[in-house]
Amino acid sequence: MSQRTETGTYKKELEDVLIAEDEQFPFSLIVWNDDVNTFDWVIQSLIEVCEHSAEQAEQCALFIHYNGKYAVKHGEFTQLRPMCEALLDRGISATVEEAVEG
Repeated sequence: MSQRTETGTYKKELEDVLIAEDEQFPFSLIVWNDDVNTFDWVIQSLIEVCEHSAEQAEQCALFIHYNGKYAVKHGEFTQLRPMCEALLDRGISATVEEAVEG
């Protein structure tokens, strides 16, 4: 088998995986940056509400701060909506949005 065919096969397999992930996780939980909540509060909330590790929550908080928003979790609407409401109850701006094809 030539290198070109192997690469083509690999790319096709990777595309299939990415498409499957998009279909499996059609929604994103977006957390928005604000000037009210501290890094520590956002990190603690992501750990408690979204079940992130401390490192994962810290990385998300940095992305939120520098980019204005970040998709902190992907999944089904019914899974993400209660998490969104819990973050809102903590004073953190969050929305559930349909995942955008990229």
